[in-house]
Amino acid sequence: MAQRLINQARIAGEWFVTASITLFGLVLLTFIIGRVVPIDPVLAIVGDKASPEVYHKVFVELGRDKPFYIQFGTYVAGLLSGDFGQSFVTSRPVLNDLLDFFPATLELSTIGLLIGMTIGIPAGTIAAYWHDRWPDHLVRLVGLIGYSVPVFWLGLVGLFVFYFKLDWISGPGQIDVFFDGAVPPRTGSILIDSVLAGEWDVFWNAISHMILPAVLLGFYSLAYISRMTRSMMLDQLNREYVLTARLKGASEFRVVAGHALRNAAIPLITIVTLSYGSLLEGSVLVETIFSWPGIGSYIASSLFRADMNAVLGGTLLVGVVFIGLNMLSDVLYGVLDPRVREGLS
Repeated sequence: MAQRLINQARIAGEWFVTASITLFGLVLLTFIIGRVVPIDPVLAIVGDKASPEVYHKVFVELGRDKPFYIQFGTYVAGLLSGDFGQSFVTSRPVLNDLLDFFPATLELSTIGLLIGMTIGIPAGTIAAYWHDRWPDHLVRLVGLIGYSVPVFWLGLVGLFVFYFKLDWISGPGQIDVFFDGAVPPRTGSILIDSVLAGEWDVFWNAISHMILPAVLLGFYSLAYISRMTRSMMLDQLNREYVLTARLKGASEFRVVAGHALRNAAIPLITIVTLSYGSLLEGSVLVETIFSWPGIGSYIASSLFRADMNAVLGGTLLVGVVFIGLNMLSDVLYGVLDPRVREGLS
């Protein structure tokens, strides 16, 4: 018992040190990017017609005249106190903007992940079971398309076909302009807020707007998850315990779902978590194409307007979430795998 507690404490300590080093590296990297990128935040504030005196005054107010290490220390101190700086565009604290925009990205990415998991895991399992047959070739073809076709191209084609030509779905945006302000923001999720408010017209309108971007994200998640599921299931189906289960008369469904997929589920946790993080990171193009009011659209618009505080704050937030998801996958891995829980590797 004592040895088990020691092992768990050691693992927790290793997680904390790893997360701290990774987070520090992320903060340092975002800070350096903000200083070397060829965008002058002072000009973004004062404009290119400002006098040298005004430019110098704002330059000093932003602390740009101080040495690099002092600027970095001030930046870290601000982050620790929850100060991500002021947005030059919205004239609001960046943290407030992030809290307003991030729920929309989280909502869209979560639905995309659910689509990818719901289809990707069964598709990868079927592909592994019928290895080198037509189901396997079909799943691999879909995965190849998901990896190869640019997301912005598919998004534009989807809008042209399903919105402009067929009129099956609503266009860009989160809801129609007619419904703006109809639902009081509580959670930041338009679906949850509309249900809480009992506004079912807004709910179904939001679903209509969300279908295409969510399916698009789900398709790219599906491509990755199905490919990795197929690889892991091929490994499990070739193990001796699968042959033993078949010799004992177990049904094929029990062999595949009850044994092979169950053992493959542990590493699949990491795959799903990484896929979720990738959706949060890669939502910039999708949100831009569909005018989705999420963190990706916020970062993109801030970058075009040289609002580096907003860009770095959004980048840092996504990085922190990605680190948190990796830590969560490690915890779940340890819960499901006794060897990891006991620290025996």
